Formats: sequence, structure tokens, C-alpha cells
Amino acid sequence: MATQFQISAMDADKKIVRLKLEAASIDDARALASSRGLRVLGIRQVSLAPKVASKRGGAKFDLLLFAQELAALIEAGLSLTESIETLAEKETRSHVKSVLDSVRDALYQGQSLSQALAAKPDIFPELLVASVRASETTGDLDKALGRYIAYQQQIEALQKRLISAAMYPAMLLVAGGGVCMFLLGYLVPKFSRIYDGMHGELPFLSRMLLGFGGAIEKHRSLAIAMLIAGVGGLIMLLKQPASRAVIANWAWRSPGLGERLKLFQLARFYRASGMLLQAGIPLVTAFERVAELLHPALRTPLIGAVGALRQGQPVAETLERAGLTTPVALRLLRVGEKSGRLGEMMERIAAFYDEELGRFVDAATKLVEPILMLLMGGFIGLIVVLMYLPIFELAGGLK
Repeated sequence: MATQFQISAMDADKKIVRLKLEAASIDDARALASSRGLRVLGIRQVSLAPKVASKRGGAKFDLLLFAQELAALIEAGLSLTESIETLAEKETRSHVKSVLDSVRDALYQGQSLSQALAAKPDIFPELLVASVRASETTGDLDKALGRYIAYQQQIEALQKRLISAAMYPAMLLVAGGGVCMFLLGYLVPKFSRIYDGMHGELPFLSRMLLGFGGAIEKHRSLAIAMLIAGVGGLIMLLKQPASRAVIANWAWRSPGLGERLKLFQLARFYRASGMLLQAGIPLVTAFERVAELLHPALRTPLIGAVGALRQGQPVAETLERAGLTTPVALRLLRVGEKSGRLGEMMERIAAFYDEELGRFVDAATKLVEPILMLLMGGFIGLIVVLMYLPIFELAGGLK
């Protein structure tokens, strides 16, 4: 089945063009664009989901595509200012063009790229700014952007895997909930009228169910209003930061889920730290900048570990005392310290954690799906049996 991909490329006249192609995979789409004489700058699958609004309330700034295009233009030999100008000139979306114009104007005023990006913290994250700032002293901006692109792609790949795993259980809940609402809101009230006058002869659970159906029949408008109010209240409650914090704390403290959430946080920590270390940023500074990515339960130990590192303590032992390692991570950190490749080892630790999380997600999905089906089927079956049980008893009595 062909999938649509959006491609940003450079033609023979060194002009940026954008097009959409249908192909079986990203590699096929890249090959198809190359066959047309285009040099691919960035490529991504077209999502059917609407774009998420930015913190300012406007449309989303595609940070990954910006980094891909900028890195490709610099690799092609354009200067930084020319690259930003090229990106701004070809842009048709007003909100993106205004951001690029502001970055270009800052460069004209003599500011560095890191200063121009840091002026818009709601769009350009601290990790990207720090990586660009470190590259400005070494002159390898394209490599710094490449590291950030790889980091962002890995994060997005893990997030997509989690969302994909949650899709089928969510569909089961929606479908099962819809069937239950239909039975309780429409069919049960119908049966309550049929059995009206013989409630004393019905089993206790059937009387309870039919009484519920009769109440809905008499107060249908109130029941609908209460259902809408309940759903709306739940949505509003989940939107509150305090409610989300309570749920997050509960999930973090749960025995099984909490360990996996910690592993996900550690994967982000090691991947971001490894990226900054490879960009040339000192270890302590890198840890300070990635601290905000962590849950408070891990952020506080990390801040304490930073203080120990300032005093010259070994990295592996310090992170172990802070509870920020696993046995595998501890061994790789020691190897990285001895070989001087600590940044590379941190990225390997993050990749190892990603694989472990992927295995957990696959196993949990295989377990949750049949459990949900059993629960939904059992609840729906119970309602149906309780509705038809009096009929079966009456038929048995006639015999």
C-alpha cells in the first residue's frame, strides 16, 4: 500500500522545492525524488492527524524539517545567512516565514545563530540552542544539526510506537463503551416496559438492571444531561495541571508502570546528554541543561549528582548513587569514562533502553488487548443474560 510523503529538496538551480510523492517506503520516496534530479533535504510521512498548536496558540513550527533543510543547505556549500534567507524565501506559511525572517534579521544585526534561536524559547528548545552554541566554536554546525535531527527522530519514533500500541485498546474501549451505552440507554428501558408489573418474580440482578432502565426511561433528558456533564467534567479535570500531576505521581509510584516510566525518562536523559557531550559541551553543563527534561523524582537526584561531579567524583559511581543507572548503563558508563567516549556510550545506553521499552510495549499490548476484550464481552454478555433470563425462566415454567 502506497503512503504519501512530503519531500523538501533542492533542484538543479539550487532552489528549494516541496512536493508530495506516493511510495511504499521512505527509501522508495527518496529514490523517486532523486530520479527526478532532486537532492532530498528532508522527507517525512504525511500525517492524517491535525497539527498540534504551539504554545503561542498558532500553527506548529516544524522544527525537525527546519533542522534537516538547514543542515542540507550548509552541507551544499551555502553560508549560514544564505541558508536562512533561502528557507525564508521559499516559505509560504506566514507563521513559519515570520520566525525565519526574525532569525535572518538577528543574523544581519551581528548576532550568532544560537542567540537568534535562544530569543524564541517557545519554538527552539534549549537542547538545540546548546548544540548550535557549541558548534559555533568548532565550525561544524551541519554535524551539530545532524545530531539533533537523529535525537529528534529517535524520540518521535518511540512516541509513535507508544501511540500505535495504544490505538487498538482505545478503539476497543470506545466500541465497547458505545455498545454498553446503547444497551443501557435504549434496550434495557425497552425491556423494563415489557417486564413491568412482574418485578417481584424476577431475579434480584435483573430487577436492579431493569429498575435502572426504567429510571432512564422516565428521566431520559436528565440522564443525557448527566452523561454529557460527566464526560465534560472528566475532560476538564484531566486538563487541569494538578489533576495530571496526581495521575503522573500515581503512575510513577505504581510498581510495574513506574519502573518503565523511569526507564523512559532515563532514555531521554542519556540521549540528550550524549548529544550535548558529542557537541563539545562539558559534562556538568550538559547535565544541568537536560535536568528540565526529567520528572521531579529524577531531577532532584541529578542536581545532587551535578554537585558531586563538580568536586571531581567519577561519573559512573556518582550516577549510580543518585539512582540514575541500571547495571548495563553502569558498565557502559565505566567503559566510556576509560575510553573518553562518554557521549557515545550514553547514546548506546539510550538505544538499549529504547529496545527494552519496545519489548515491554509489545508484551503489554498483547496482554492488554485480550483482557479488555474479555472484560467488555463479559460485561455486555452479563447485561444481555440479565435481560433475557426472565424469558428463559418463563419458558421453563410453561414446559
